[in-house]
Amino acid sequence: MRYFPVALERLTEQFARLPGIGGKTAQRLAFHVLSLPLEDAQAFADAIVDAKKSVHTCQICQNLTDLEVCPICENEQRDRSVICVVAEPRDVIAMERSREFNGVYHVLHGVISPLNHIGPDDLKIRELLARVAQGDVREVIMATNPDTEGEATAMYLSRLLRPLEVKVTRLAYGIPVGSQLEYADEITLLRALEGRREI
Repeated sequence: MRYFPVALERLTEQFARLPGIGGKTAQRLAFHVLSLPLEDAQAFADAIVDAKKSVHTCQICQNLTDLEVCPICENEQRDRSVICVVAEPRDVIAMERSREFNGVYHVLHGVISPLNHIGPDDLKIRELLARVAQGDVREVIMATNPDTEGEATAMYLSRLLRPLEVKVTRLAYGIPVGSQLEYADEITLLRALEGRREI
């Protein structure tokens, strides 16, 4: 027996597909959307479609942007000889909050995770190697999360970068092991940047 209209059930199912959203939360969100005035619901739907259509990766660092080159890569004040490698675009925001890093970034869009069927070919590794091979880079900072997958990814990349004669460092463990970079506060990130070490 069906308790709700098909459209409401479909909306609930779509919310439930989002990461971290369970069935009850999905239902609550669906009911909230139904309570919105039509113009607000339309604006919400338009924002989703517009973001999906206009946001893509920067041709240099692979961060998300709606331009050809993101504002960080375009900024002439940034030190292009230092690349900070992060797993996800949200990690760039976390690093920028520290206001201490003046280099540029490279976003992998994930980490090596055999259990989730994510291998090196699924990440933006070739693009990183091409950037470093151009010869203008003196240091690559591995800023993947300090968990098993993040460590494995950092070690894999350091082995690939070693022949290119570039200094490869890792963020110091000011960031708690097993935590996520995006939740670290500014002071923790500052200490981690200051205490980075070569790997």
